Amino acid sequence: MTQIQGNIGRWQGAGLMATTLLGTGVFILPQMTIATAGVGALWAWLGLTIAILPVTLVFARLAGVFPHAAGPAYFVEQAFGKVAGRTIGLIFLLVVPLGAPAAILMTFQFVNELVSLSGWYQLLTELLLLSLLLLLNLRGIQVSAKLQFALTLAIVAVVVAMFGSGGANLSQLELTVEADFDFGLIMAAAGIAFWSFLGVEAMTHLANDFKNPRADMIPAMMLGTGLVGLVYLACTLLLLFAPQTEGLAMVAAFDQLLGGYGAQVIGVLGIAGGLATVNVYTASVARLVWSFSREGVLPQYFDQLNRHQVPVRALTTVLAVMAVVIILTHVTGQELEHLIAWTNGVFVIIYLAAMLAAIKLLRRRYMPLVIMGIGFCVVLMAALGSNMLYALLLTIVVATILTAKSIRQHRRCTQ
Repeated sequence: MTQIQGNIGRWQGAGLMATTLLGTGVFILPQMTIATAGVGALWAWLGLTIAILPVTLVFARLAGVFPHAAGPAYFVEQAFGKVAGRTIGLIFLLVVPLGAPAAILMTFQFVNELVSLSGWYQLLTELLLLSLLLLLNLRGIQVSAKLQFALTLAIVAVVVAMFGSGGANLSQLELTVEADFDFGLIMAAAGIAFWSFLGVEAMTHLANDFKNPRADMIPAMMLGTGLVGLVYLACTLLLLFAPQTEGLAMVAAFDQLLGGYGAQVIGVLGIAGGLATVNVYTASVARLVWSFSREGVLPQYFDQLNRHQVPVRALTTVLAVMAVVIILTHVTGQELEHLIAWTNGVFVIIYLAAMLAAIKLLRRRYMPLVIMGIGFCVVLMAALGSNMLYALLLTIVVATILTAKSIRQHRRCTQ
């Protein structure tokens, strides 16, 4: 059968990882967490960054040892069987209808900083962004990796410049940290902030695109995740001193600290970062559809690669589904916060399943990291609260259908 031949090195992988995580949220999520928890947002970001590192390391090790286009679904299948693995794979596929419009909606906020659009003009622009992703993906993920490494450097350079300009005022923060500490609000902010680390698991779908997954997955994913945590902390600090505004606070902060052109700089980087995130998820989901097609879970129609090792039919179908959902989201007027929370709930289930699989698949020396990863998922479930209901219901429904199908197939074989 056709195999995907890898071309990504660890530095390109680190850039791909970083821009996937920075993506849509780097200039928006800090503002949302501050609105929820005030200065407590700093504790939310710090705790989340520390807690996600063991999870990232476990995912990276699993991907290095078991590189496969199905990513977490493959790990879970190896540990617990086909029904469990396919359940995780299918809920990942089914979360795209929530995650894609949320990411595009976040990206469009940056478009509005440059050109004010609304109504059907907004919808048309969102669909044009998906067309751009199709053209980018047709050349292979290695092209995106090179572009996204440069984008990572640009985003970090802007944040460092802003932080350097505003660093003299950071001592003012010490007066309000204890007064603003509210554990409940911090947990709520962490539930929102978790969106920023969606992409850790997406990289595992691309393990076969690396030249040497066993050697490069861990440094690429750990470098990318650590860098992203620092950037989010820096952005949150900056926004605590930015003037209050109805629009994007990062634009106002940029204007205040660097003397103007915030809409242009933040707008362009925000659009590029948002597209980078959706790009990686598009590639990851297309890889999963292609993998499931080869295994007979999905129709054989999707089992086709072009000369750039891209599953074209899977890719175009995924983007078509995204387009339909974006249209429905526009018509029904879904709120961004709800889409983010429901999406986060599904990914907590995926992360928890992968951590449980790691207990069986990895050596004992990784167990402390796995246990910390499981604890992280349980705490995040508590933070999301009732928003976990969508994820739990989706998982139960998919698992029930697959179990029933498996029982029927077993009965046919024994008759």
